[in-house]
Amino acid sequence: MINFIGTYDCKADAKGRVMLPVALKNQMSPILNKGFVIKRSVFQPCLELYPMEEWNKLMEKMKRKNRFKRKNANFIRSFSAGVKTVEIDANGRLLIPKNLVEIANIKKEVVLTSAINIVEIWDKDSYEKVLEDTAEDFAALAEEVMGDDGDDGDVS
Repeated sequence: MINFIGTYDCKADAKGRVMLPVALKNQMSPILNKGFVIKRSVFQPCLELYPMEEWNKLMEKMKRKNRFKRKNANFIRSFSAGVKTVEIDANGRLLIPKNLVEIANIKKEVVLTSAINIVEIWDKDSYEKVLEDTAEDFAALAEEVMGDDGDDGDVS
């Protein structure tokens, strides 16, 4: 299992290629040859880059959903819409498919940011707006999400 660390400013070229920062590429080195899956985010106007191993774990969970329940079938269809496999090329570039570039409104300035076991890919302006919008409520959100949840008392 891999846990990514960091937020990186990058640039996308006209074809949707993003050069991975060396620090992120180094973190990915043990899994580079296994490939990745890229998809649109469920909740935010960004993309999510899953290492293949993480994607396969998620798909195992999805396979357990009863597809004869309409809401499950609809969710799986919507969740899977636009999903693509991608690789990091020999030059350390990620080619973002054109339809996903449009969905995430990616222009030239891009932010790659760790989200534990995946990497989010944002248009820089969208990323900064989301951070600004959630800044005021972050303390309350942290308390709600990470506060007393019945764990053994670890603070980390």
